[in-house]
Amino acid sequence: MSSAPLPKWASKPCIMGIDEAGRGPVLGPMVYGCLYCALSYQKTLAMLNFADSKTLKEEKREELFENLKADDSIGWEIDVIDPRELSAKMLKRTKINLNEISHNSAIGLVKRVLDMGVLLTEVYVDTVGDAEKYRIKLSEKFPGVKFVVAKKADSLYPVVSGASIVAKVTRDRALRNWVLDETAENMQRNFGSGYPGDPETKAWLDHHKHMVFGFPTIVRFSWGTCTPYFKDFVEVVWESDKLDEDCPNNGRSKHQQKLSDLGFTGYKRKSEDIESSGKGRCKFFQARKLQLVSKF
Repeated sequence: MSSAPLPKWASKPCIMGIDEAGRGPVLGPMVYGCLYCALSYQKTLAMLNFADSKTLKEEKREELFENLKADDSIGWEIDVIDPRELSAKMLKRTKINLNEISHNSAIGLVKRVLDMGVLLTEVYVDTVGDAEKYRIKLSEKFPGVKFVVAKKADSLYPVVSGASIVAKVTRDRALRNWVLDETAENMQRNFGSGYPGDPETKAWLDHHKHMVFGFPTIVRFSWGTCTPYFKDFVEVVWESDKLDEDCPNNGRSKHQQKLSDLGFTGYKRKSEDIESSGKGRCKFFQARKLQLVSKF
């Protein structure tokens, strides 16, 4: 919808609903979706039979999604958060928890629709965490918009029900069409619903764990569901750990060697190229005396 010309009704007061799909699964992305329309279209929206996507069968969700896509009086947007991004944020040194990731996604959708020129006056959101604190956070971010944050908003407000369908169908399609990055011969896609309690999902995790590399990238390895598997993995001692233990000499131990010591010819970037970038080489590579190798 972002690339389409802005409809005339978008310059009149509009409402928007926001909901997510895939917050709980250990596999696949989390998807945030929003649906918006003119305030005057609200009564018609209520007659389109949108409902909380979890209460509908897949065929019905697909049908409703195609209907809303064909409706010129409705706009929608999505934010697909990759499982690798979820794990990276939740496991980084300064952790970003799932609630904050969810809040940021919803805020991003509001900002995106406003930046498109849509005159949002009311936004309805299915809560994540404390509803009132969430409402205040959104209101402070967008003071010109009225926010209603509620539990089970997807069953209370048709505009949120529509957003729920957008998010759920998008996530379902993403899982169906997921291209596994890994190429091991025994890889298969029968991973069930992706929820931790699904026996098929558990069996898939057990079958696809790797003693060194962990799980395929479709897995949210920051989830507690994965923790029991870690005890079987090979212990890995990282270079930084080794350096901390026995490397007081300018961060370089006897175990480290330059590539040139091993017979590699390094490619040296021109100083003017480095300076023109404004950044220079990454400290990670500088500290390890690593160079780009173009010939072997």
